[in-house]
Amino acid sequence: MADGKSQPLARKSGQHPEKALSAAFVRTVKDPGKYFDGHGLFLKVEPSGAKRWVQRIVIRGKRREIGLGPVSLLSLAEAREAALENRKQARSGGDPLSDKRAANAVPSFEEAARKVHEIHRPSWRNPKHAAQFLATLETYVFPRMGRVRVSEVSTGDVLAVLTPIWLTKPETARRVRQRIGTVLKWAVAQGWRQDNPADAISAALPRQEKGQEPRKSLPYPDLPRFMADLRATKASDLTKLALELVILTACRSGEVRLARWDEIDLDRAEWTIPAERMKAKKPHRVPLPERAVALLLEAKALGERMGDTSGLVFPGTKAGKPISDMTLTKLVKVMGYDVHVHGFRSTFKVWAQERTNMPREVTEAALAHTIQNKAEAAYARSDLFEKRRKLMCSWSRLSARQDAKVVNLLAA
Repeated sequence: MADGKSQPLARKSGQHPEKALSAAFVRTVKDPGKYFDGHGLFLKVEPSGAKRWVQRIVIRGKRREIGLGPVSLLSLAEAREAALENRKQARSGGDPLSDKRAANAVPSFEEAARKVHEIHRPSWRNPKHAAQFLATLETYVFPRMGRVRVSEVSTGDVLAVLTPIWLTKPETARRVRQRIGTVLKWAVAQGWRQDNPADAISAALPRQEKGQEPRKSLPYPDLPRFMADLRATKASDLTKLALELVILTACRSGEVRLARWDEIDLDRAEWTIPAERMKAKKPHRVPLPERAVALLLEAKALGERMGDTSGLVFPGTKAGKPISDMTLTKLVKVMGYDVHVHGFRSTFKVWAQERTNMPREVTEAALAHTIQNKAEAAYARSDLFEKRRKLMCSWSRLSARQDAKVVNLLAA
């Protein structure tokens, strides 16, 4: 009809027309207007020529209109089926309009992942971990299923992401799987789905080689030579001092790089690392041997000459930023040693086992390892600080000379 008004259709016994439209009519009609079919369903043709399905329906006593979708995506038969289902739901007391809005509110996997990232950001130990969470998803997951609604992600989607990297990049693949699972667990908690496909695909993935290769460490008899080479290298003084402190304290590199002067008491030769920077999320007291105190005094003098006001013990080249992890890694490689910075903790552990008679719990406390046995942990109230001080002083002496004898640290 040319005047844009609703098409006059014959009614059966004074009721609304049933299946008044035909597929051919829907395909060819061009005049703007509303063309009714049945169960409140009508075809709306816009002046622009766009066509879409709308249903007029009574929901809990109120007359409402529900958009069902464009003709290009929904055929006449499909629109009729949707309209009939909506009407049945409304008659039984349901609210198809509210359900439709809820369905449209379900985010895509990428949207959900970014939301989860924001929620978990405060719990990550450092910005690097937070960045890695999103970086792996952006690289491996979002291109494949980022636009899929989080409620519709299937095991097939997860398999399509993991299969290409499961054997070639096993560690990365495991992390990607864990991060997908974290996002989907959040979706379950939101009520958008009932299952977690990331937990249900183990049988569909090939077997990986067990474990990862341990980080390379330095044999402890080689430590004096390494320390002599370190002091002789042409690297910046602050970088050399930072690496030496990593070794002397058996701390993780991040704990040393981010160290601040307000954490260190040089008079008492103690360094207290705050809980937020520790892996176990507990404060950790570190006894400082004589050489550690001396190198910290050197670092303090260097910082003052640089005019640094950040409060960092080892400031980097960028104002307010510490030296980077790669700076220490690069220094070790330049020195010609095929070892990992983190591996010096293993060097310390093996030395303590083979060359001292200190109990295992003392060396574990020195490494800030968590006691796994909950019952044992409940009674372990002491941080064994004085025993650790003896241990670390002996370790410091080893760095200056070869010491092949077993050190009796308990005899005193």
